[in-house]
Amino acid sequence: MWLQKLSLVNFKNYSEAELKFSASVNAFTGNNGAGKTNLMDAIHYLSLCKSYFNPIDGQQIKHNLDFFMVQGVFNKDENHEQISCGLKRGQKKQFKRNKKEYQRLADHIGLFPLVMISPNDIDIILGGSEERRRFIDNVISQTDHQYLDELILYNKNLQNRNALLRQINLTGKYDPDLLDVYDQQLILSGNRIFDKRRAFMEEFVEIFNRHYLYLSEGAETVEMVYDSPLFTNDFAGLLKQCLERDRLLERTTIGIHKDDLVFTLENMPLKKFGSQGQQKSFLIALKLAQYTFLQKEKGFKPLLLLDDIFDKLDDHRTQKLMKMVSNKDFGQIFITDTSRTRIEHIFNKINFPVSIFNIDRGEVMVSD
Repeated sequence: MWLQKLSLVNFKNYSEAELKFSASVNAFTGNNGAGKTNLMDAIHYLSLCKSYFNPIDGQQIKHNLDFFMVQGVFNKDENHEQISCGLKRGQKKQFKRNKKEYQRLADHIGLFPLVMISPNDIDIILGGSEERRRFIDNVISQTDHQYLDELILYNKNLQNRNALLRQINLTGKYDPDLLDVYDQQLILSGNRIFDKRRAFMEEFVEIFNRHYLYLSEGAETVEMVYDSPLFTNDFAGLLKQCLERDRLLERTTIGIHKDDLVFTLENMPLKKFGSQGQQKSFLIALKLAQYTFLQKEKGFKPLLLLDDIFDKLDDHRTQKLMKMVSNKDFGQIFITDTSRTRIEHIFNKINFPVSIFNIDRGEVMVSD
């Protein structure tokens, strides 16, 4: 699977653009703020129905205009698939496959899998647990539609239970039977999600360790551990145990929506004791493991987007990474960098072709 063509109208800083890509490596070069990352985000839209950076769709429309349109043509099993995403201000986002609109955006997730590595990923290490849960959910959802549906259901049940807790405090009326109904719904979907996360992590950790070992050449030891209260406690028992606290705080304080990933470097917290280079190597290994997992589950190669990947990586690790992702195990790749010369130097050194697009203030120029 690969993206043959991308068209933009009024998307972020682009009035209009059309690009045709190579099936191997494509690089966007230009100054900061030129619009390189916006092209990456447009590709992300086509795969996952949303921006990688900003959850508010209306903010992707070019300033002072009324709509945006992103379109792409994928080559998948020698078939051409046309995907389009459009939004008018104040209206619902339209997402179409071969000109037919989706009734549920969730039905599109996983058809054109994608992995993106960006400077924003540092939030997975430095941010709250919700960032790490989002990472797990993103990977599993691209391979398991039932998981995505279960996640949507769990969040709906969680909202209902929290609304009931607020109502109890507001009215003073406590209906234990109604609360029990919400508890049972939450427990059912929560246990299913936990089982899928646990099975996923057992396989994923091994893949991650292999990628980190390659990037670091064994220079340091890292570990990733899935942390959930359901490993040692029954979900129903936890809800009963925390009921008084939940009523006091008017929200559900225990459950799989509190799960986390624990990252360590030499048995110390990575966020506190890892250098910027070590943290970036960890994130790259994490995302490459995501790529390997998706490829195994889907049976074909996802897109790989590397946004500003060379910052804070030394030359040796950079060359190892590019040599790795340019081999037969990887498919189509998109890279952004401020330096065209650096891109040319890296790919000349590993003797691999690259298509370069020079970007200047929302304008695209193909480089020979």
